[in-house]
Amino acid sequence: MSNVKKNFAYQSIYQVANIILPLVTSPYVARVLGAKGVGVYSYTYAIAYYFSLVALLGIANHGNRVIAGVRDNKKKLTKTFSELLLVHCIIAFMAVVAYYIYFLFFVKEDYLSAFIQGIWVLASFFDVSWFFFGLEKFKLTVTINLIVKFVTTICVFLFVHQPQDIWLYCLIMAAGSLFSQLALWPYIRQYFNLRLVTWQGMRTHIMPLLTLFIPAIAVSLYKYMDKIMLGLLTTKAQVGFFENAERAINIPISVIASFGTVMLPKMSNLVTKGDTERERHYIGLSMEFIMCLTSAMSFGIFAVAHNFAVVFWGDEFIASGNLIQVLSISIIFVAFANIIRMQYLIPKRLDVPYIISIFAGAVINLVTNALLISRFAALGAAVGTAVAEFTVCAVQAFYVRKQLDIKQYISKTLLFCAFGLLMATIVSLVGEFIPSRTVGLLMQIIVGAVVYSICSLFYFRKTQNKYIRSFIEKVGKRFLKS
Repeated sequence: MSNVKKNFAYQSIYQVANIILPLVTSPYVARVLGAKGVGVYSYTYAIAYYFSLVALLGIANHGNRVIAGVRDNKKKLTKTFSELLLVHCIIAFMAVVAYYIYFLFFVKEDYLSAFIQGIWVLASFFDVSWFFFGLEKFKLTVTINLIVKFVTTICVFLFVHQPQDIWLYCLIMAAGSLFSQLALWPYIRQYFNLRLVTWQGMRTHIMPLLTLFIPAIAVSLYKYMDKIMLGLLTTKAQVGFFENAERAINIPISVIASFGTVMLPKMSNLVTKGDTERERHYIGLSMEFIMCLTSAMSFGIFAVAHNFAVVFWGDEFIASGNLIQVLSISIIFVAFANIIRMQYLIPKRLDVPYIISIFAGAVINLVTNALLISRFAALGAAVGTAVAEFTVCAVQAFYVRKQLDIKQYISKTLLFCAFGLLMATIVSLVGEFIPSRTVGLLMQIIVGAVVYSICSLFYFRKTQNKYIRSFIEKVGKRFLKS
């Protein structure tokens, strides 16, 4: 389990940095580019993202789990990786060509920004991070990506100074993604051998890739299609409000994603070995840990949303506060579904229930967006996202209700939500009594952390959770030594 803890720490650092560093620049970018500029970036990126999805074609999850299954056999590892990489490169090349065909014939405005966003699709061509995730070598990918993220953050402050610099902002962000992928290639040479590749071997990966590509496309329908619909049905400023609200919500979601990424190879390996008892043990621990963490973040973000939006992005983005509150509801559903998906469905290759749940969420999201965006703009898109995440969670939980103790997971989640509701109530009252938004935000965060920590520690003490007790003892010993 110590290896899992280290990998979770590495992946969490990367995922959080991946969100926090853009969040650090977002107050500056929001004030320099304005709501319209942020909206242009978000809209053009959302379109490029769809082509990137085609380029990746399910390789993230399929590549991860397949590599995890053969990593103990060097010959099988080399053969499998070589086949996967060749299939990936062929598909990704076609996606890059398709994007620039789209650019030539369909782009009617923001030409330079749209052209530059194609670099994201090119970066997907060079993406081999799934290979290192399957080997559970998270330190290498995290180190490279952190360096690139810090460099791009510095470049934003150095070169983006006026609304006309939107193309520079697009270039800095897209180039950073490309360089982070290219930096991994020197480390894969020893694992690639073209002579081991056969058409029969390549063909065995195509159907699993397509199977996992389908839910990826469905997920994107309610992750990025809402921005495209906002851009088409309303204004780029509304896209900007929604973009910044999502950035705030993506912080806790990044922690959830990092935990799932770390646990996938671990659980895939246990499934290969047939160790059912340890599978259930890890799922139970994961559910308790993640739901405790995400309940705190969900209700905490809800309580500070309005102060946060104004302090970070200025008065122009005050509308983002309401969007953050609506989107914060979805965090708990995302967390619950992520554990079921990444630790049970995907490791056991139960792709059909996964696909059905994602498509159900996508359909609900599209219908909700079609009904609400034209009337409520960005707020309608936020409601659509929250309803979609609930749908995905509910469908996945229904499918595994006989294999996993869903009722127990829900009861613990509701308890943590009660702690979160108490915290949110107190935090909201603190905000009402402090006139300064900046000071109020800081006090709200401190008070919220204290209240939720007390509630959680009381719960874990009553339940005699040995992992939490061990953590408290270690902290106590270090405190006494200091």
